[in-house]
Amino acid sequence: MSHAYYQYNKEQLLKEPRLPLICMPDNATVFQAMAKEMFEEIEANNQAGKKTVFICPVGPVGQYPYFVDMVNERNLSLKDTWFINMDEYLDDDKKWIPVDHPLSFHGFMERTVYTKIKPELIMPEEQRVFPDPENVGFIPELIEKLGGVDIAFGGIGINGHVAFNEADPSLSPEEFLAQKTRVLTITPETRTANAIGDFGGALEDMPRYCVTIGIYEIAHARKIRLGVFRNWHRAVVRRTAYGEPSTDFPVSLLQNHPDITLTLTDYVAALTD
Repeated sequence: MSHAYYQYNKEQLLKEPRLPLICMPDNATVFQAMAKEMFEEIEANNQAGKKTVFICPVGPVGQYPYFVDMVNERNLSLKDTWFINMDEYLDDDKKWIPVDHPLSFHGFMERTVYTKIKPELIMPEEQRVFPDPENVGFIPELIEKLGGVDIAFGGIGINGHVAFNEADPSLSPEEFLAQKTRVLTITPETRTANAIGDFGGALEDMPRYCVTIGIYEIAHARKIRLGVFRNWHRAVVRRTAYGEPSTDFPVSLLQNHPDITLTLTDYVAALTD
């Protein structure tokens, strides 16, 4: 069975999507816009005396250098900000991979964000949160205690996963959306796509397990901001925008969120290079 939406040109793609699409000229524009939204949300909450809670990805990552520069140049305090990272790879014992592993999300955030922001502006370490395979209940409880998530940022995987919430057609949409932070096995499709995109194709050394926040935590954020920019995202964005909601393609279950946007580049909107 073929699906007509995979052949939609840019005009058709943007015509009647099931969720709001924002098309930008290139990757840099997408990342700058994401950084600006992060900065402005924190700034507005600081001025209102409110805390800021973000769910943060390591993929996309291009927003972080822009965000760091804005924070440092404009002296934005992150003291009342929580960054809850979406996920982390696990070793075969289902423990976090070492921080010095090239795929470690802990290591990436430390190198790219936390050590680059002026010490007087950075949030305390306990507000830099990762899902913990030893305590999967911690993040749902923390989010409830903090009063919810302001914005969940993220990308979309090749089988429609957001964070590592992998497709599971055995579940109903209601069952899927009820899933919270947990440890799971990474699917062959995701391991392959991530090996190609992030690890030079070294499939045999790709981790087999991960810990991820649930689709529940993402779906209950006040805003969801997704960004796509890889060549295979051409198909992903078309199914996300026009496919039926399905646990076979988890991002489709977020189509009816009250404040969601999917930002893509002209490259992804095009059908050919």
